[in-house]
Amino acid sequence: MRADALVLFGGTGDLAKKKLFPALYEMEEAGELEIPVIGVASSKWTQEEFRANAERAIRDRIKNIDEVILKRLLDELYLVVGDYRSPETFELLRDQLSAFKLPVIYLAIAPDMFETICKGLARVGITQHARVVVEKPFGRDLTSALELDDSLKKILPEDQIYRIDHYLGKESVEDLLVFRFANTLFEPVWNRNYIASVQITMSEDFGIEGRGKFYDGVGATRDVLQNHMFQVLTMLAMEPPIDLTSKAMQDEKIKVLSAVRELQPEDVVRGQYVGYLGEDGIAADSDTETFVAMRLFIDNWRWAGVPFYMRTGKKMAVTTLEAVIEFKQPPRILFSESESSQPMPNIVRFRLGASDGVDISLQAKAPGARLVTDCVDLTVEFAAALGERKEAYERLLDAALEGDHFRFNRIDSVLQSWKVLDPILKNPSKLHPYFAHSWGPSEAIELVAGGWNLVGKVSHIHTQTSLGSAS
Repeated sequence: MRADALVLFGGTGDLAKKKLFPALYEMEEAGELEIPVIGVASSKWTQEEFRANAERAIRDRIKNIDEVILKRLLDELYLVVGDYRSPETFELLRDQLSAFKLPVIYLAIAPDMFETICKGLARVGITQHARVVVEKPFGRDLTSALELDDSLKKILPEDQIYRIDHYLGKESVEDLLVFRFANTLFEPVWNRNYIASVQITMSEDFGIEGRGKFYDGVGATRDVLQNHMFQVLTMLAMEPPIDLTSKAMQDEKIKVLSAVRELQPEDVVRGQYVGYLGEDGIAADSDTETFVAMRLFIDNWRWAGVPFYMRTGKKMAVTTLEAVIEFKQPPRILFSESESSQPMPNIVRFRLGASDGVDISLQAKAPGARLVTDCVDLTVEFAAALGERKEAYERLLDAALEGDHFRFNRIDSVLQSWKVLDPILKNPSKLHPYFAHSWGPSEAIELVAGGWNLVGKVSHIHTQTSLGSAS
């Protein structure tokens, strides 16, 4: 049954402004919303201020606004003002929802308020007939995630909880499954016999952007690696599900995470960009990492012995999200003039962020009389080939309204991801400095045999990232 109302706790916050209101406009335009949207916030805004804020957010991010559709959406917005700890706030919300049978409650707020709000909802009877969407991070380590899950399960059954990670709504991330399991060309070689390594990079060329107080208590490992990057990892490494139900997908993901070998200190490099300690809201002696690189192994039949490398960081050289699959060399190198000029291995590069697509790096004969090779890239831009795709939050909001768990996290996957990271969270490694607009500390290079693949379309070029030679 499709929901008939949407409630946004944190309706005046940053996430609502940057992602949710633009997504709601797109849904209204596509005829997928057509329900009231009720914001709940402690900001003492009038209804006019709330709608004006939503309008600015939409106009800032959407081109070619249809004024009729925008007005229709704004007319559906309503704000409940109150303290999240006050019973009166939930009584006001109950009154607003009295005519609706199945609301979706979206908690776009800090996780430490999840339990408080769910108890307030339960106290006035809303949780008896509601779906509750909770934003990441779900906890900050294994212990806190278990405690949070236990507190929510006392109020809500699992099938009413939707744990959001917007990477699960990205069409480019879902395309990893299609690329692997719909193409006979690749599935037979997607294993330890043919693949030498896998690299996943999520880099941002900007810093913490005024979120110092939040970010300093989280860091790159909790903010990005535990959720976003592990989603990409499981998509790349999982076995084919028996069908496309939520249960079948989640079952295969948990198998991957359960097979990850215990991390050792030498598998992890943490970094902090120079200048971080001077940002507003940052403790003077902060040990929070703004960069983390990791080497891990998946000890199962498909991937035994294949290293998976992951890195993410703030204030890096470029903003990108990509996964690079490097294949093994042929058993004998025929087309090479010398040992020092061997052809580059085949590479498949998935571009998962802006301008998403795929590059396949192959060897072709170089012009001339001799049989030597040169590298060529076969490139596909998905938007050009397939048309524009929906944004992640639009797809996730629609799935929550529909009651479809396919693009949401199941609790065992969340807990297992924290279990993988627990050793390095309890005993964090040394923090290494790096300059802004570099590729992180030079120590991260030593994790990767042969070096990191440079982001972009040029195959197998490595970037020096030491503090003394930032690029």
